Amino acid sequence: MKLQIEAQHVRIRIDEDELTRLLAGNVVAGHTQFAKAFMMHFTLRLQHEVEPVLTGYTDAWQIGLPEAAVREHAARLPTRDGLRYLLPCEQGVDALELLFDVDVRDSVRRRHGSKP
Repeated sequence: MKLQIEAQHVRIRIDEDELTRLLAGNVVAGHTQFAKAFMMHFTLRLQHEVEPVLTGYTDAWQIGLPEAAVREHAARLPTRDGLRYLLPCEQGVDALELLFDVDVRDSVRRRHGSKP
């Protein structure tokens, strides 16, 4: 799982193995060690709600994505289009844009049997 953060934009990008685990009802977890300063943990799961949920603490995020939308997205692979959500923030702060996609290059390689 790749997590990219820039201002009020968070992008989650997974590969097809991680997608398979998600669709099977498992969580996908990752972490980043920021040198000797701290470690950040993040988990991704599917949920029945139609809107995504971001909970946790500054060093431990839990991201819940709408299961139906992820399954529909998986059925369209390979596609460059991902899922996009706007999550409300505190008053006076722009909404957080959450983007989710599956690595299209991995999808194409798997479907066409080509080497990386």
